[in-house]
Amino acid sequence: MKPVFSTSEPPILKVTGRNYGYPVRRIFCVGRNYAEHVLELGNKVEKKQPFYFTKSAFSLLGSEKNLTYPPMTNELHHEVELVVAIAKPLQKAKREELEGSIFGYACGLDMTRRDLQSLAKKQGKPWDMSKDFDGSAIVGEITEAKKVPEIQNANLKLFLNDKIQQHGQISDMIHSVDEILLDLSKYTQLIPGDIIMTGTPAGVSSVKKGDFLVAKIDGLTDLKVKIT
Repeated sequence: MKPVFSTSEPPILKVTGRNYGYPVRRIFCVGRNYAEHVLELGNKVEKKQPFYFTKSAFSLLGSEKNLTYPPMTNELHHEVELVVAIAKPLQKAKREELEGSIFGYACGLDMTRRDLQSLAKKQGKPWDMSKDFDGSAIVGEITEAKKVPEIQNANLKLFLNDKIQQHGQISDMIHSVDEILLDLSKYTQLIPGDIIMTGTPAGVSSVKKGDFLVAKIDGLTDLKVKIT
């Protein structure tokens, strides 16, 4: 069937050291996955199971790009995160099926219109407009999983104008990457092209036009973005 209008190709993330990219189909995000971040936002730490929200694949922005400050907010926050790229289908996965399921990892920034999120929470409404907007999912180059076998021990940091603003360890996650894959695959089939932003440590703060952000995770390519 011929479409009424031409559609965009899926966004593609660079793969470090390769001449091919990783096309993105869906973006899943894990909320409240670092205890100190949960507490700094005045929420209760829940360890029973992860919870999720999503972003459009077309909200992606690559590294070394400019992020235009979004409309309808006066409180845009950065959240540095480990991003996981799926390599094979997973549905109601068992732990032994996880081997080879991760294509690679990347640095990510879950940009959040915090004032809109806070208002939505108070009113008992969805967060969509606070989390899913143009450029809200900033993701750097993907490093293949086999090149970072000790990613679970990595440090992650966010520098705001050369000053460290967030610092944590992947091992601080309430729910590990494996636990997230096992749980999320109960709700939907994960397939290649799906990426998961796994949560942020404490230290989130507002950014303004002119700010320069650098996200770092041990073993991965740095992510850099300027707010314009």
